Amino acid sequence: MKLVLIGIQGSGKSTQGNLLSRQLGIPYLSTGHILREMAKKKTRLGRYIKETINAGILVPDKKMIPIVEEYLSKNEYQRGYILDGFPRTLYQVRKFRNNIDRAIFIRVPDKEALWRIAYRNDLMREDETLSAIKKRIELFHKITTSVVNYYKKISKLADIDGTKSIHEVNKSILQNLGKQLVANKIREWKRKKKTILAIVGLPGSGKTEAAAFFSQKQLPVIQFGKIINDYINKNNLIHDEITHKKTRESFRQKYGREALAILNKDKIKNALEKNSIVIIDGMRSWEEYLYLKEKFQKTKTIILVLYADKEIRDKRLTARKDRNKLKGRQRDIDEILGINMGATVAFADYLIENNNSMEDFKEKLETIYRKVYFS
Repeated sequence: MKLVLIGIQGSGKSTQGNLLSRQLGIPYLSTGHILREMAKKKTRLGRYIKETINAGILVPDKKMIPIVEEYLSKNEYQRGYILDGFPRTLYQVRKFRNNIDRAIFIRVPDKEALWRIAYRNDLMREDETLSAIKKRIELFHKITTSVVNYYKKISKLADIDGTKSIHEVNKSILQNLGKQLVANKIREWKRKKKTILAIVGLPGSGKTEAAAFFSQKQLPVIQFGKIINDYINKNNLIHDEITHKKTRESFRQKYGREALAILNKDKIKNALEKNSIVIIDGMRSWEEYLYLKEKFQKTKTIILVLYADKEIRDKRLTARKDRNKLKGRQRDIDEILGINMGATVAFADYLIENNNSMEDFKEKLETIYRKVYFS
């Protein structure tokens, strides 16, 4: 199913897009996300897009259409998608090669949209100044209203009252799509393939934050390092490099370099029985990876490596409330060579640079989530 969300900023498109994604089993894609990603790049096109969106005006059709079509050619969008923010002009509608099934117009008055934006709990983006928002709304009425009328004319428009509650708006959209809610739920799309997504990275690279992100997606997270931390806490030992290394080596002498994978095998097995994707927080050695591949042969094991500059990692580790002594060059060397993380990093399926804001990091994780979940 291919859907397009239409509405002025503040109408609730992103809220409904994320809800529909979980309910219908197709990825939600905001063109704003694509443009913000490109605006961060230090290229001529990146600088141009940044200046354009900060001014509150539209990226020209001839640039926007190939950007969207190229993005939608990725594997994760082949089963369908929910597209937010495109097409915005009649030219885009006519030139866009992907035939959509339904255009969902979430209708709210301008004043209510502005009120919602002004009282959001989260931080406003750089491009969310009042003047820029007002200009976008003016442009919507001037340009994008014709897109709404076009889809209405060809009987592909779902005109939804966006002033109602989130639940009521969602219910109206689903009913318009021919879906019936049963106990506030519809039959969810189920993945056929089981997947283990193992997060790898040096201390301070963002493993804990990444695990928390995936946990919010209702995916089970198994922390490999919890066994070591629990042992140290149980024996009232100090969380420093010497103690961690000694504890880890004691497990390895007994089970081998794949020790933490062996000790967490039953947890992984139980989690896979109930879930299609299981997250491993802190897989390190190449032997752990090979063990998972051997023991879960019908499951796809994916490595996600997180990278952050040493200075940034040190600042993050120093700011920790606990285990803030677990840092430094020697620990990094021990992780890469002693624990044998080097090979795991070298054979990673995905790599994320985590040197910037948490918002930037989450957007990159969202991209990985869509690739893994919908592929």
